[in-house]
Amino acid sequence: TACPTRILPMLLLLTLPVVAQAQFNYKSSGGTITITKYTGTGGAVTIPSTINNLPVTTIGTNAFASCVSLTSVTIPNTITTIGDYAFYSCTSLTSVPIPNSVTTIGNDTFQGCTSLTSVTIPNSVSTIGTYAFYSCISLTSVTIGNGVTVIGDYAFYSCTSLTSVT
Repeated sequence: TACPTRILPMLLLLTLPVVAQAQFNYKSSGGTITITKYTGTGGAVTIPSTINNLPVTTIGTNAFASCVSLTSVTIPNTITTIGDYAFYSCTSLTSVPIPNSVTTIGNDTFQGCTSLTSVTIPNSVSTIGTYAFYSCISLTSVTIGNGVTVIGDYAFYSCTSLTSVT
């Protein structure tokens, strides 16, 4: 009777990657993965660093758009690009640590994330897109890394609570 209890945890471990992958639609191109759509239920979400043994490098356009139940997201250090409208109107999103691997934050990426309170943009980011944080009305502080060379028009427009920018 000891064998079935040992097998069950191992079977559960084997199913975890499938469950995690099932929360995402994705496409493969050039040996990398782009997350094209989040299909999970929200809450705290962790994006996998690999799917099918390929690195996840991009959060695509509209991937999490209007996911109002998303509260936080953990982005792996394989991601280099956060696409346009990726987290558009995720109104419950309070936390999104951006890893040092990210070089581009697209246009309208966090627009309308009305619960986002602070953001640190690492030195690796060179471009913050147009309207990237537009209307993030709870955003009180922003730290922008020294690698940023382009901040798009209206990137922080209507951030009415913003009191600290470094």
